[in-house]
Amino acid sequence: MGTRISSCGALAVFWACTSCSTGPQPPAPGSPAFIWAAAKQTYKTGDFRKTSENLMQLVRTESEFAARARPWAAAMSAGLAQGYLDLAQAYEDGAKASRLNPTPFRKQVSMLQSLGSSSALEFAETVHLLLDKNKDEDVALAFDNPTGSMTEPANLRKVSAGMLMQDSEAEQLWNAMLQRGVVRTVGQMTGTPDDAARTLELFKAGEPKVARPAFLFGLAKSLNDVSALYGPTRLDQPQRLRLLCQQALDALNATPETKDTKALKDKIEAALKKTRAA
Repeated sequence: MGTRISSCGALAVFWACTSCSTGPQPPAPGSPAFIWAAAKQTYKTGDFRKTSENLMQLVRTESEFAARARPWAAAMSAGLAQGYLDLAQAYEDGAKASRLNPTPFRKQVSMLQSLGSSSALEFAETVHLLLDKNKDEDVALAFDNPTGSMTEPANLRKVSAGMLMQDSEAEQLWNAMLQRGVVRTVGQMTGTPDDAARTLELFKAGEPKVARPAFLFGLAKSLNDVSALYGPTRLDQPQRLRLLCQQALDALNATPETKDTKALKDKIEAALKKTRAA
């Protein structure tokens, strides 16, 4: 989909050029502070794939940024997985619509499902770490309202209808769908699903805090949604489906039971029961 300059490399060049100026010394390349700054830079430009890569480096450490990185990393990896999943479905529909030449669409489906699986597994890993290490009553979201829209990009319908696009158009669609996945996921994790205006209002003051039960409920819903990637009509990997479902149950079990949490728990347990019977 084209090349791009590494965000960490760009930061290194910038700080090298300004190192002679007075003031605090910039963080050393490769340090947690450097990676945190790189994540913020790529997030600001809407490059959520690179942002997720940077954040995953931090959540696996015991640095001073790890706790703040985990909720952000969960939102990013979940949103990317959902974006890949939705885009793969569009290409799957496109393959059916383009009966004379379905191969290019099938190749995209395979690639998107593989990328989606990587993000889904990173999401499950991050949730596991977050449940184990982030115990505050409120979850601080150390990031801004994400770039993107909840609305489906116009080109998504073209793909679903069996129309192939130029590489530049396809890359724009990929980015738009990944951003859409993150926007929807952040709304779900902040208790403002499908309401971009309310989500934006929440972030206006900067780094909002979400009650831990509400945030964990959003995590569980996202884990359940993304687990569809491993269903029998897609990758057909029941072990990984069970992994995500179990992680969702762990999140639900860490919250007080409500009508909504019980309904979601029953739904997930029913899905698990099906995989064990298969």
